[in-house]
Amino acid sequence: MATRRHVRSSLVVAALASALLLPGKGVAQYQRQLPAPARLPLSEIVERMTEKNVQRAKALEHYQGRRIYQLDYKGFPSDMHAEMKVNVKFDAPAREEFTVVWQSGPKWMINRVLKRIMETERESLTGENRASVQITSENYDFTLLDSQDTDDGCSYVLGVQPKVVNKFLFRGRIWVDVKDFAVRRIEAEPAKNPSWWIKRTEIHHSFLKIGDFWLPAENKSVSNTRLDGRATLTIEYENYAIEPPPFQAITTRLASPN
Repeated sequence: MATRRHVRSSLVVAALASALLLPGKGVAQYQRQLPAPARLPLSEIVERMTEKNVQRAKALEHYQGRRIYQLDYKGFPSDMHAEMKVNVKFDAPAREEFTVVWQSGPKWMINRVLKRIMETERESLTGENRASVQITSENYDFTLLDSQDTDDGCSYVLGVQPKVVNKFLFRGRIWVDVKDFAVRRIEAEPAKNPSWWIKRTEIHHSFLKIGDFWLPAENKSVSNTRLDGRATLTIEYENYAIEPPPFQAITTRLASPN
């Protein structure tokens, strides 16, 4: 499922740009003595990542959760802040339902930035865009930069360069989980500058594992504008609930002895 969402960072930047025309010691020792796991070649890492992402995307039929959108702008003509809390329901393959439960801040920031972001998120799910936003060898060139041991496993660090320059893709680095071959983290910039008003944008995207799925945890985009302003857009994802398909849920209830 991560492949449907980790590209949202570039889409978020595009929406934002259009609106910014206004400015245990023994155990540890034993673990260190264990041999390092065998490292795979780059081609196999990319192949497994693509295969596993397709499997997870097919398996994830329904989920719901909450997103907190926050936009902080510092600079000309004044500092501003907007925030919006949204309940989200997803139905495979390409339906997202948003319900705004709370919002605050200037209406133009909410309507022209935050709500537009939700539209770009829907846009990335459409059939004509789904294939073009995947992190695959069709869309990116990869390089193996490093492999890192972490507290909860190991990650391969890959450099990614888009083969086509458009608003859906990015360039930078991704961290791929060595067990699940899922994207755990992204540090990048948009492949295409979304607006003349934006000088540079940094994308920081992290994922967390919920059951068998890797889903977005936080998405932060920091943009410097030509008016010497700085816009920070943060999306926090919480309250995930993975749901079975409706038919499966009905079958389960009928089969229950209670």
